[in-house]
Amino acid sequence: MTMLFLGFSAGVPILLIFSTLGLWLNEAGVAKSSITFFSWAALGYSFKFVWAPLVDRLPLPFLTKLLGRRRAWMFISQLAIMASIWLMSSIDPKASIDNLELMAIGAVLLGFSSATQDIVIDAYRIESADKDMQSMLSATYIAGYRIGMLVAGAGGLFLASYFGSTKELYSFSAWSNTYLIMIVVMMVGVVTTLLIKEPELNNHNKEYSTKDYLRFFALFLAIVAAFIATFVYSADLGKALKSSLTEVFSNKHLSGFIVGALRMMLAILGAYAAARLLIVLNIVNRSMVNNTYVEPVKDFFDRYGLSVAILLLAVIGLYRLSDIVLGVVANIFYQDMGFTKVEIATVSKTFGLFMTIAGGFLGGLMAIRFGVFKVLFLGAALSALTNLLFIVLANVGHDITWLYVTITMDNLSAGLAGAAFIAFLSSLTNIKFTAVQYAVFSSLMTLLPKIFGGYSGTIVEVFGYSEFFFITTLIGLPILYLVYKVKPYIN
Repeated sequence: MTMLFLGFSAGVPILLIFSTLGLWLNEAGVAKSSITFFSWAALGYSFKFVWAPLVDRLPLPFLTKLLGRRRAWMFISQLAIMASIWLMSSIDPKASIDNLELMAIGAVLLGFSSATQDIVIDAYRIESADKDMQSMLSATYIAGYRIGMLVAGAGGLFLASYFGSTKELYSFSAWSNTYLIMIVVMMVGVVTTLLIKEPELNNHNKEYSTKDYLRFFALFLAIVAAFIATFVYSADLGKALKSSLTEVFSNKHLSGFIVGALRMMLAILGAYAAARLLIVLNIVNRSMVNNTYVEPVKDFFDRYGLSVAILLLAVIGLYRLSDIVLGVVANIFYQDMGFTKVEIATVSKTFGLFMTIAGGFLGGLMAIRFGVFKVLFLGAALSALTNLLFIVLANVGHDITWLYVTITMDNLSAGLAGAAFIAFLSSLTNIKFTAVQYAVFSSLMTLLPKIFGGYSGTIVEVFGYSEFFFITTLIGLPILYLVYKVKPYIN
């Protein structure tokens, strides 16, 4: 029951910075290219491995003694989630470009705090019961997570519609009230955190001094500051480079993508350089950094070898590319096809949820019967091919029957692929480094899809919906080859 409610708490925030927020911005008249860039606010989930060890090791003043290490971090992350939702609820994105930037900041804060909550809940689940109970805890957690997504997705759309906002007649107060209600919904997680017991296993990590913890925290702040500073201060250089590339390619959108990717890589290099400098200067405890970051990564490459490890990481990073890139623009597409928020909530969110759960159970049973590889391969094929159904829907327009058909096939395949993929990730993890390695895998799983997903609105504006869905299908086909290549290494 604990994991059911904690799963619910984890499932609520993600759609408030993903599909639900996308519909809000669409009704507010924000350009599609800008709306889909907001999906980058969820990149916190893709970089959570950076601060997962911090959450794992760093005690919080007063709260850790009062609640325990896990519950303290869980409580503070839930308060941060509620504060971020409140900030977003107070901003009208239609009022000005400054408000849109503030909304983006609120979305980033929500993504960061929500990813932090996920880290703590995963650790709590692993430590609170024996291995024999983990599958049951995972099942109830996923069920709660899906229910939370249903409340934030379908529930959010029903509420905004009930309060009177439509695409033709936008109402800021309707969306503001919807997000304020989501703060109340998050109290489920807060109450659960205050009522549950702290796991008895608290000495799983080597203890360090307060000074070491503070220096480790300084390392994290330096990494974040260097990443942000490099990205921000490269803006002028990026504009000049984009202008030059636009003349070369005669395509400002392609130039923007190239420049954006280069700035992201430069920011990552800046963060790495800052971390290395602090380590070289002995500002942080080298042993602590080695145990936290280096050994889990080294273990993975030692077990599989460099070439196989890179192949496995490529599968992890690209497997969900096709469906996540499409998912960023899906709700906007439904609305542009003439479907109301109530229809989207009923079919895509509610009915689609049950199809995803059914696909997950089907994938799990098939994996037991036929093995993980066959289901992993089938899931990758179906995830790509079902995108072609969206082309049909784009041509028939507002047809509720075709919406049901499309959602049924798309969500069943997503659930099936997801079940096999989680089993695949689990098989790659060494039990000695479960927390950090799984955080790395799950982060990499969504990193590239979310980066590319930010450009989905731009692609739609340039080519149109039918061409966009065909592109997402083509993206998924090379992944089949990668999955086939890793067959010998799938347990």
